[in-house]
Amino acid sequence: MYDIIIIGAGPSGLTAAIYSSIANKKILILEKDTYGGQILKANSIKNYPGFNNITGYEFAEKLYNQVKKFNPDIIFEEVIKIKDNKNFKEVITKQSSYKAKSIIIATGAENRKLNLDNEKKFLGKGISYCATCDAVFYKNKIVAVYGGGNAAISDALFLSDIAKEVYLIYRKDSFKVDSIDLKKLKKKSNTKILLNSVITSLNGNDYLKSISINNDETITIDGLFIDIGHIPVSSICDNLININDNGYIISSENCKTNVEGIFVSGDVRSKDIRQLTTACSDGTNAAINASIYLKKID
Repeated sequence: MYDIIIIGAGPSGLTAAIYSSIANKKILILEKDTYGGQILKANSIKNYPGFNNITGYEFAEKLYNQVKKFNPDIIFEEVIKIKDNKNFKEVITKQSSYKAKSIIIATGAENRKLNLDNEKKFLGKGISYCATCDAVFYKNKIVAVYGGGNAAISDALFLSDIAKEVYLIYRKDSFKVDSIDLKKLKKKSNTKILLNSVITSLNGNDYLKSISINNDETITIDGLFIDIGHIPVSSICDNLININDNGYIISSENCKTNVEGIFVSGDVRSKDIRQLTTACSDGTNAAINASIYLKKID
């Protein structure tokens, strides 16, 4: 029986692990993929206190190594359901099940898809959701980035130093932000910005060869990076935990859900601002309040 099971090993879950360990709690971290979460895809982090500039991979590595010094149990299995058995909580994975007195859900969010034919087929064969991970494969080639937020603009700028030509494609007539990166991107000679443009088809046989825009223009490219936001990973709630209409888990400011002893932190939580700093703040909050809860029931 664990004191706390933390579901998710992104920045929020790992921060929760640090604070839970400092509180001398017996914890288990469950993660379906690898540690780091979405931050692994960031090619440059410039807004986290204490770091002038650090890659997402470096940040995740430092955080994970810090957690490992406390020697928590870390198991890489996908959680499919959680149960509230009153006297204890149960976390069910595809391989096993684990019991704990409390749970912190830090499952984060995953890439939003275009939901077009061939999207899944071309994943890793011309389509990517991570410029930092896959830019190296497109040196001196033609690529496109689809999206209009900070991440899309940052990725397009990053790719402009690697690829031969970069298209930044956005469905609206202006960008959500007027960032420094956007100003830099507009000065690049090898970039082209297409506004009021929607990708309507992904074309090719075994590999992506071109994309269609607004059903009437075809652009030949070697790679497409999709940056259209994220959707919360909250399916494990299964009518037990309250979620809003967009799938985010509802909680109080102290990260308590509607179920006593179950807490939520990070990008899966319903809130106005989702940044690396707020994810870590949630992890701190959830862990401290979980420890307070444990004192009440012990």
